Amino acid sequence: MSLQLKNLTKTYGSQKAVNAISFDIKEGEIVGFLGPNGAGKSTTMKIATCYVPPTSGEAWVGGFNVAEKPMRVKQITGYLPEHNPLYLDLYVHEYLTFVGKLYGLTGQKLKGRVKEIVDLCGLTPEQNKRIETLSKGYRQRVGLAQALIHDPKILILDEPTSGLDPNQLVEIRKLIKMISQQKTVLFSTHIMQEVQALCDRVIVINKGKIVADDKLEFILKAHATGSVIVVQFEGKIDEVKLKSLPGVKEILTMESFSYKVIADGTVDVRPEIFRFASEQSVSLIGLKQEENSLENIFRDLTITPAMHEKED
Repeated sequence: MSLQLKNLTKTYGSQKAVNAISFDIKEGEIVGFLGPNGAGKSTTMKIATCYVPPTSGEAWVGGFNVAEKPMRVKQITGYLPEHNPLYLDLYVHEYLTFVGKLYGLTGQKLKGRVKEIVDLCGLTPEQNKRIETLSKGYRQRVGLAQALIHDPKILILDEPTSGLDPNQLVEIRKLIKMISQQKTVLFSTHIMQEVQALCDRVIVINKGKIVADDKLEFILKAHATGSVIVVQFEGKIDEVKLKSLPGVKEILTMESFSYKVIADGTVDVRPEIFRFASEQSVSLIGLKQEENSLENIFRDLTITPAMHEKED
């Protein structure tokens, strides 16, 4: 089943949280939905899951218009909100049974589905514990379990790995990869490695507008111009002069006299940096060129000139 947005807009007062966006996610696709905080990701997902009405435009989920058939949309959609609301005083199996009943499951079918989803999400050792006693990682597993209990065809996950430690992140990532093999998935995240590990396609939203929408490999190729060089000096340097070197677009100040030098690709700036260090009478103790990364592309697509100037 697919998800389609057509000129979707959501306005809060005079602010447009989502500004006439359109995209189409086909059945079986796993799509990463990226954007800085406040870009419109969560609002878009809330509209697609019938929790917030659009101001204008249309959203279709599995062929159903969210404004006209919200109950049909919810029947085929699994949704994990960003803040994962759970009934903390319930036991895990008790909570999943409750959610299953909301979706119309009863009797042996409900009992069997709860057992199946508990096993799938790795909750068997925790199923007889109160949710309030669980770690953040296991609470996220419970959130995924409730989104899957009714075997939805479309999964919408809003920052499913937010706040997890590295071990928990790997576990949840594997779980999402496994359960998404037969479903259409849209998920938002700030972790670029997650997108590269799970997604074939990326949609980037900034200030309520779509600024990129393509397969991951094509986005990486399209933005392959330029380079990023991490350089470390022995002591303090003149940052204004470093930024004024030929081919340098901007510099980002790090710690320990280190900088990210972002070049436009017209010239190799490394010899310029060596000459600059000599002129500054400061030893150059580190210089490394970074490969083109989704993180750098995301920054180029979403940062504003004013933000660049503030960081400089």
